[in-house]
Amino acid sequence: MAVEIKSKIVSYSVKKAVEEAPLADENPLTVRIPSRPEGTLEAVSEKISYVGAEGRKKVYLLVSFMPVEGVLDGKRVVIERPVEFFFPSGQLSSEHQWITATMRSLSLAARGGYVTQAVADLRKVAWDKGLVRCGMNRWGKPMFHDSEVAAIAWSIQQILYRRGFLDQDGNQVPVEELVSRYAHRLTHGHPWQPPTLEEEARAEQQAKAQAQDKEKGDGPTVVGHCPECRGELIMMDGCPTCYAGCGWSKCG
Repeated sequence: MAVEIKSKIVSYSVKKAVEEAPLADENPLTVRIPSRPEGTLEAVSEKISYVGAEGRKKVYLLVSFMPVEGVLDGKRVVIERPVEFFFPSGQLSSEHQWITATMRSLSLAARGGYVTQAVADLRKVAWDKGLVRCGMNRWGKPMFHDSEVAAIAWSIQQILYRRGFLDQDGNQVPVEELVSRYAHRLTHGHPWQPPTLEEEARAEQQAKAQAQDKEKGDGPTVVGHCPECRGELIMMDGCPTCYAGCGWSKCG
């Protein structure tokens, strides 16, 4: 709408946009979830088999996940967190009561933001019935645990590792990496996948090669090998000289 100005303009100013206050940081790893949300959640079903003093046993567990929002460096981010550990019906014998109780406690810990520590504490539980064999380590060797509780806790850590929430040793993946992995999932349509044994071996070889190249780059350039002690020759004052310390020099 046009406005007619009948008086003299003596000054003016440009109206500035109102700046929004920066968002306060809120770590999505520790955001408390009051209760399991209604509706369907993505879940992983796992059959856990272990062998102890009482023979071979197997149990089935369900771990549910959901996206959780937070704020990092003033920006809204999303990660995926476990929120529920469930022991399906049909496994309700007296020997399974402790597993049911433990899963309920883990669910509370997951929604409270401290499930990583809770599972790590369960790995320390020991009993007097001997070691329990469950699972294989990264080198293909059987894993032995101090109790059934510890064996199931290790299995839960492996579920969370394959989902990208923990590393292979049960440590918490940094929140920045969790943000990246969830963004990767939204982009590619599938969750993050742990590296294969071949990929891990290749990465280790590349890291070793880079370290060796760096060590070589920090020292003098090698121009050959000493005919006396087979040590490395370097250029000193224009002459190839033994760097190993035997004193040989091509210039005498």
